[in-house]
Amino acid sequence: MELLTTNNVWMMICTALVFFMHLGFAFLEIGLTRQKNTINILFKNIFIITVGLLLYYIAGFNLMYPGFAEDSAGIFDFAGFGLDLEAGADATYNEGYTYWTDFLFQGMFAATAATIVSGAVAERMKIGPFMIFTVFYVGLVYPIAGSWKWGGGFLEEMGFHDFAGSTLVHSVGGWAALVAVWLLGSRIGKFKDGKPQAIPGHNIPLATAGVLILWLGWFGFNGGSVLSADPETTSRVLVTTCLAAAAGGVVSAFVSLLKYKNLDLTMFLNGILGGLVGITASADVTTPGSAIIIGAIAGVLIVFAVAFIDAIKLDDPVGAIAVHLICGIWGTLAVGIFSTNPDHSFLIQLVGVGYYAVFCVVSTFIILFLLKKTVGIRVSEREELEGLDAHEHGMDAYPDFRLNEH
Repeated sequence: MELLTTNNVWMMICTALVFFMHLGFAFLEIGLTRQKNTINILFKNIFIITVGLLLYYIAGFNLMYPGFAEDSAGIFDFAGFGLDLEAGADATYNEGYTYWTDFLFQGMFAATAATIVSGAVAERMKIGPFMIFTVFYVGLVYPIAGSWKWGGGFLEEMGFHDFAGSTLVHSVGGWAALVAVWLLGSRIGKFKDGKPQAIPGHNIPLATAGVLILWLGWFGFNGGSVLSADPETTSRVLVTTCLAAAAGGVVSAFVSLLKYKNLDLTMFLNGILGGLVGITASADVTTPGSAIIIGAIAGVLIVFAVAFIDAIKLDDPVGAIAVHLICGIWGTLAVGIFSTNPDHSFLIQLVGVGYYAVFCVVSTFIILFLLKKTVGIRVSEREELEGLDAHEHGMDAYPDFRLNEH
């Protein structure tokens, strides 16, 4: 019982750290976008975590962990609505954590996938359709996809490895972001005569704070995915996570300097996130040296992925596709290259990436295409130019508090 208590306390701390990541996402997104859309982005982030947890309680948890039967295909099953009070009272549920902690920890992960989309569609998507999309994506798509690996489904049986979610969380969000950005179109003024134009964020200090908060949150994201407080494994995971983040940031800044002849802080920041996303699939099965290589390659990928996304005229204000999709794919494939477990296969990792790509792209397209054809997903030109805060929310994030002159 003492060991269970120790493990469970660590898992609850990690749950709190992953929850704290939502503040990091919010700061990053508002910092890299314009002042006139701040309330809109904050509203979306608060909606995602609150509704996400409720959806995970109603059905998501039991969709993701349905208890596939031995003769099941491991693709879809459902263990029923709500939480199991008998499992909650069972002290032998798991030696690493209680049933209640399991639900809450996994619920924090579930909301992250939609948060990734929030940044990519910032400044021009209607709030109503985004909320509808979030309900379906967090409530159905994410838990079904998660069940294939973490719920003991067919990819788990196949030998696919994704320790903490390079694919299951980050690429699942990244594929949705890619489709959403394509269906939405670019912001007004982003492309002029076919060439991308910089639209600076209004608060880079906030964006920097957001990245550091996210890095801190990753101690819970990856550290908690050990699913116990095992000293050796947990410590090793935190070391590989931090080394990959540091390498991603440094290499991204250096490559960006070579390519653009300036020290770009936003590229530095996204390089750190790319390194974190990249190591997330293999943090438990890689050496510190390999973690640095994985993070460094993610840092290179960030610079060229951002440029490529601009080149094909997709508008991603915060770099979510480059960070979460491209580096998520790289991190998943890196398992097959750098894993210390000889059973891990590059081919199986590639197959897993393919399954998630098809499922997430098709699901996102169906949801958003139907919304586009019925209620519309993009705000009017006037609303976009004047800001979503005023038109969608009737509020200003930074009201002018001038003293009345007498």
